[in-house]
Amino acid sequence: MIMRLLVRASIVSPIGWRPALVATIGITSAAQTESVAFPIGIPGQPWGATEREVWLSRMRIQRDYNEEVVAKLNLLRERFDVQQYGSLTHNPERYPLYAVKSREWAPGKPGVLITGGVHGYEKSGVQGAILFLQSHAEEYTATYNLLVVPCISPWGYETIQRWNAQAVDPNRSFNPNGEVVPGRSFNPEAATEESSALLRLLASLEVKEWACHVDLHETTDTDESEFRPAKAARDGVKYTPGTIPDGFYLVADMTNPQTEWHKAIIDGVRKVTHIAPPDASGKIIDEPVVQEGVIAVPSPRSIGLCSGVTTAAFATTTEVYPDSPKADEDQCNRAQVAAIVAALDYISNMERDHSARRGHEPSEL
Repeated sequence: MIMRLLVRASIVSPIGWRPALVATIGITSAAQTESVAFPIGIPGQPWGATEREVWLSRMRIQRDYNEEVVAKLNLLRERFDVQQYGSLTHNPERYPLYAVKSREWAPGKPGVLITGGVHGYEKSGVQGAILFLQSHAEEYTATYNLLVVPCISPWGYETIQRWNAQAVDPNRSFNPNGEVVPGRSFNPEAATEESSALLRLLASLEVKEWACHVDLHETTDTDESEFRPAKAARDGVKYTPGTIPDGFYLVADMTNPQTEWHKAIIDGVRKVTHIAPPDASGKIIDEPVVQEGVIAVPSPRSIGLCSGVTTAAFATTTEVYPDSPKADEDQCNRAQVAAIVAALDYISNMERDHSARRGHEPSEL
């Protein structure tokens, strides 16, 4: 069933912007947007500084980063090293940036990186990372140097926005010099404070070997009702409707297939929530499905994704669907934890198997 919403200047939308013009938004029950006229800018013309300022002026704080994130991290200080690695100039006191390190950090261990909140509005990415710290992280600190960065974009977390305060997508900003391919849905954007701060943190740690990176995300109905129309308006291009998948899926690196690893993650997550099926064309978010619950994109490093910030052979992006009638907030958080645990258990078991085989190999004469 298609719902049609008229958004006028006198109405504040759930995501905080106050349109000065009438916008007609059509949403199907499968979260497929039929038509959207975004109320900022002139169709066909990219935004300039004025349009970005108008967009920013319409943002409203709807969550409390200090209460929902920082306070929880402070409770972990007896078990982990919680350190501030920067702040956002938009409001440095309100938006300090925090990372959590394992206490048993040692030069000889491989590193594991868990990131959340690159897109701040994706709540389970943030809360799932914190839940992992609270519940399972210490199970892996004897083997790995563990670094968890739960909320890379705290301004986006509070305003429930995909972009940062400069209307740039942080999860396209980790390689601003990457190749832009016209018409491709995954293209790098300008560097952001959020991405630059994380890259500086990683460089300062001088980790020689990253074993794994899991970047926690969500795909939400507002991707179609708000953020993709906003991106089309910002970039001065035509908005093409898409379909939001109902369920969990992973985003893999097509240049580094890790089929068995991704299968292990999908199998772990399906114990908590359902896996997204492909659409009628065999795709998820317009990308081909390469195995159950997995799509593949160009090298994440080349297109500025957070999952490309390390050299880890095992790196992926999770996508939880919090708007599904089959899932609730707690389930989404636990699905993120299940993904991390399955990812690390697979790698740990693989390393143990390799060590056992090496132990039975005949010595060289």
